[in-house]
Amino acid sequence: MMTRVLFFSLLREVVGVAEMNWPHEGPLTVEQLFAALVEQHPALAAWRSSLLVAVDQTYVRFDAPIMPGSEVAFMPPVQGG
Repeated sequence: MMTRVLFFSLLREVVGVAEMNWPHEGPLTVEQLFAALVEQHPALAAWRSSLLVAVDQTYVRFDAPIMPGSEVAFMPPVQGG
Protein backbone atom coordinates (compact mmCIF):
# COMPACT_ATOMS: atom_id res chain seq x y z
CA MET A 1 0.00 0.00 0.00
CA MET A 2 0.93 3.63 -0.24
CA THR A 3 1.09 6.44 2.26
CA ARG A 4 0.51 9.94 0.95
CA VAL A 5 3.29 12.28 2.12
CA LEU A 6 2.71 16.04 1.96
CA PHE A 7 5.33 18.79 2.17
CA PHE A 8 4.29 22.33 3.03
CA SER A 9 5.87 25.73 2.51
CA LEU A 10 9.67 25.73 2.22
CA LEU A 11 9.81 21.94 2.45
CA ARG A 12 8.31 21.77 -1.04
CA GLU A 13 11.42 23.52 -2.33
CA VAL A 14 13.74 21.24 -0.33
CA VAL A 15 12.12 18.06 -1.66
CA GLY A 16 11.07 19.37 -5.06
CA VAL A 17 7.44 18.21 -4.82
CA ALA A 18 4.36 19.08 -2.81
CA GLU A 19 3.43 15.44 -2.30
CA MET A 20 4.51 11.90 -3.01
CA ASN A 21 3.34 8.37 -2.39
CA TRP A 22 5.52 6.23 -0.12
CA PRO A 23 5.17 2.45 -0.46
CA HIS A 24 5.23 0.27 2.65
CA GLU A 25 3.58 -2.93 3.75
CA GLY A 26 3.42 -2.73 7.52
CA PRO A 27 3.46 0.02 10.09
CA LEU A 28 6.46 2.31 10.42
CA THR A 29 7.08 5.36 12.57
CA VAL A 30 7.27 8.96 11.49
CA GLU A 31 10.95 8.83 12.47
CA GLN A 32 11.58 5.87 10.13
CA LEU A 33 9.79 7.59 7.27
CA PHE A 34 11.68 10.84 7.89
CA ALA A 35 15.03 9.01 7.97
CA ALA A 36 14.23 7.38 4.61
CA LEU A 37 13.24 10.75 3.17
CA VAL A 38 16.50 12.30 4.41
CA GLU A 39 18.42 9.59 2.53
CA GLN A 40 16.81 10.84 -0.68
CA HIS A 41 16.79 14.54 0.28
CA PRO A 42 19.65 15.23 2.74
CA ALA A 43 18.71 18.91 3.14
CA LEU A 44 15.61 17.79 5.07
CA ALA A 45 17.80 16.82 8.02
CA ALA A 46 18.30 20.48 8.95
CA TRP A 47 14.55 20.83 9.55
CA ARG A 48 14.13 17.84 11.91
CA SER A 49 14.10 19.75 15.21
CA SER A 50 11.49 22.31 14.14
CA LEU A 51 9.01 20.31 12.06
CA LEU A 52 5.37 19.80 12.83
CA VAL A 53 4.03 16.45 11.68
CA ALA A 54 0.46 15.29 11.24
CA VAL A 55 -0.77 11.77 10.51
CA ASP A 56 -4.29 11.67 9.12
CA GLN A 57 -4.72 15.34 10.08
CA THR A 58 -3.75 14.85 13.73
CA TYR A 59 -0.51 16.33 15.07
CA VAL A 60 1.85 13.62 16.27
CA ARG A 61 5.37 13.09 17.58
CA PHE A 62 8.13 11.37 15.61
CA ASP A 63 7.54 8.08 17.45
CA ALA A 64 3.94 7.87 16.16
CA PRO A 65 3.05 4.90 13.94
CA ILE A 66 2.04 5.27 10.32
CA MET A 67 -0.23 2.63 8.87
CA PRO A 68 -0.35 1.90 5.14
CA GLY A 69 -2.93 4.13 3.48
CA SER A 70 -2.36 7.03 5.89
CA GLU A 71 -1.58 10.63 5.03
CA VAL A 72 1.51 12.23 6.59
CA ALA A 73 2.12 15.98 6.45
CA PHE A 74 5.46 17.63 7.22
CA MET A 75 5.22 21.34 8.03
CA PRO A 76 7.94 23.84 8.88
CA PRO A 77 7.34 26.32 11.70
CA VAL A 78 4.92 29.14 10.92
CA GLN A 79 6.64 32.29 9.81
CA GLY A 80 5.17 35.73 9.91
CA GLY A 81 6.19 39.27 9.58
